[in-house]
Amino acid sequence: MAKSNNFGNRGPIRKKEPEHRINEHIRVPEVRLVGDNVEQGVFPTRQALALADELELDLVEISPNATPPVCKIIDYSKFVYEQKKKQKEIKANAKQTVIKEIRFGPNTSEHDFEFKLKHAMRFLESGEKVRAYVHFKGRAIVFKEQGEILLLRFAQALEEYGKVELLPKLEGKRMFLTLAPKAAAKK
Repeated sequence: MAKSNNFGNRGPIRKKEPEHRINEHIRVPEVRLVGDNVEQGVFPTRQALALADELELDLVEISPNATPPVCKIIDYSKFVYEQKKKQKEIKANAKQTVIKEIRFGPNTSEHDFEFKLKHAMRFLESGEKVRAYVHFKGRAIVFKEQGEILLLRFAQALEEYGKVELLPKLEGKRMFLTLAPKAAAKK
């Protein structure tokens, strides 16, 4: 019978290591001090630690790869909080790219083409990318030229709404065309 532990399948819980070395964890002979209300320059690590202790703050290694490593005398918990806040702000400002797909067959009828064209126009106007593709089933692969002509006609019809990012390209049984919106998204 298998021996079971109290941790289930996950194993023991390990405490997360801090991102930066702080105080006594800094093991280099000298550091470059930067920051507010601190004399900037290169100091022996013991002297920098004493200075941080005197100000009742932490000595935090900001740039460990520099020679000598760059340290700052600050409140570490406040520093971590501000770092997380900056990361959250960057993430909030980053725009997610939405790609809408439109599928055609090599012998798509005119009505279906127009219908899908209207959808693509709406997608591009709302600032989303459009990825149109022709899917070739079975022996339909012999109509590669027809599929390419269809995609180029599609791109030409959407010229005023978006620009071609990727010209028709055959990948396996599909031929792709990617369009990006011309103007910035209107909200």
